Amino acid sequence: MRQNEQCSPDISISVFRAPQETGVIELITAIQQKEFSLSITAADQPDLMSIPEFYQVGCGNFWTASSNGQVVGTIALLDIGEKQAALRKMFVHPSFRGKHTGTAQKLLKTLLSWSAQNEIHDIFLGTTPKFLAAHRFYEKNSFVEIPQSALPDSFPIMKVDTKFYTYNVAAAETDV
Repeated sequence: MRQNEQCSPDISISVFRAPQETGVIELITAIQQKEFSLSITAADQPDLMSIPEFYQVGCGNFWTASSNGQVVGTIALLDIGEKQAALRKMFVHPSFRGKHTGTAQKLLKTLLSWSAQNEIHDIFLGTTPKFLAAHRFYEKNSFVEIPQSALPDSFPIMKVDTKFYTYNVAAAETDV
């Protein structure tokens, strides 16, 4: 095996399947609780126990990044109507962050491609002020910070979210 192969694990992105539920919940809650000291549990996030019914409806979907059969990343798109969607549940295991794996970029590229194919015009997201690396990632990928007042009424604001972004899919498509 070449050295590059040792440094860059195989990452596969796939649509969420029920057998991945435990891995998804463990990944997300571990990052929230241990890494960012957020007092949020799986019970506080009932959407995680019903991913197909919550996310995989309308133009929404939920994807996982896996390495050697383990869930190492997640991203979700929640259809909020009017050709708009909310980016939710973007989490990547600390060992799989950064350019050496490209996990976050692969997840986001999958979500943006799906959005364009499903005629989503605008994507909104909310995040906590603690996720500084996430802010840089979104901004690098053409998300623009907006005030909470600019969110559509259908956007589901989480109690921990105080920083908001938008991404115009149609404008991004014309820039390519």
